[in-house]
Amino acid sequence: MNNLYRLPQPAFDSDLVPLLFEVERLRADIGTGTTHREIVTELHLLFDTVMSVISARIEGNHTTVYEAVETIGAAEARSFDDHLSEISNIVEAVRYLDTLDPSLPLTHGLVRDLHARTVDGLIREGDPTPGAYREQDVAISGSGHVPPSWVTVHAEISDLLAFANHDRPMHEQMMQIALAHHRFVWIHPFRNGNGRVSRLFTYAMLRKTVFATRGYSALNPAAVFGNDRSAYIAALESADALDDEGTVSWITFFARGIRDDLARLVQLQDHEFVEAALVGPALAQLTRDGILSRADETVLRAVLAAGVVKAGDLESVIPGTASQRSRVIRALLDRGLLRQAQDGPRFYQLSLSRGPLASRLIRRLNELGHLPKILEND
Repeated sequence: MNNLYRLPQPAFDSDLVPLLFEVERLRADIGTGTTHREIVTELHLLFDTVMSVISARIEGNHTTVYEAVETIGAAEARSFDDHLSEISNIVEAVRYLDTLDPSLPLTHGLVRDLHARTVDGLIREGDPTPGAYREQDVAISGSGHVPPSWVTVHAEISDLLAFANHDRPMHEQMMQIALAHHRFVWIHPFRNGNGRVSRLFTYAMLRKTVFATRGYSALNPAAVFGNDRSAYIAALESADALDDEGTVSWITFFARGIRDDLARLVQLQDHEFVEAALVGPALAQLTRDGILSRADETVLRAVLAAGVVKAGDLESVIPGTASQRSRVIRALLDRGLLRQAQDGPRFYQLSLSRGPLASRLIRRLNELGHLPKILEND
């Protein structure tokens, strides 16, 4: 493996070192919170859509996050326009990654598959050869970097995969992931879609490292890529010279974003915070908007408190017969406010990643400062 993949040795008094310590401290808190796992999983799915909007917006897609959460993943089949299809493709690629065993190595086949899934059916941001490395030399618009010749792409990605799959101690893993992200973009293995695939590749690496032993879905980094598009591009370009100074500058930018995202994730694992500051206010907003009745809100708050319920668990908030409770639950399911839980067909949980609650949660996350700046004007 060549010097492209030599980890830099940051000075002990650099900005990077305390950031790496903070990331390790926050990583230890993953999975230790009080929020019900079902709620954490639903919030993860919601953030998948948020991150997919961010990834597409970096490439010039101006679909709002509200339009995305209200449209993508709806129960009925839809044909999306090109902008929504781009976001939907990214969402589905993330969901696909979540089905894979994180202990498996990252491969050429996975990289090409992610590309095929990402550009599938797209016009504006498609690729004439989905799932295939480029067979021509390219230039990057607005950048002074000239990617390697197409002849070397397969070999370059082989080196990248060897580096990405190498087991490293925890204190080096954040530098490993950041370096791999830059080198992927630097190689520019596809004619189009490189940025979107590089961010999916980074997510795949996070599943193998930071989250490998935590038993929770991986963080899809939003602050790294979404706080400031110009700063993200500039930080990436600072590493194009392949020297230690520029590489440390990029890794510092990356680690700061991961630190911020992990801090938010740890906060979302606090059930009291989720109930009082996030989901509870979203339910109250639905009632003020006339979408929920007071009785509906009471039922949904009971489900929020329990995480997963059976019909009999709601007897105190849905008085009457079992058939009356079933009718109320069926109505909430049909309106996208509840969904069946993984425990079985007669178990229910809140639907947070889609349906009426999703857009109110996005609004509330924005008010709490949990959404990146790239989505500020939505």
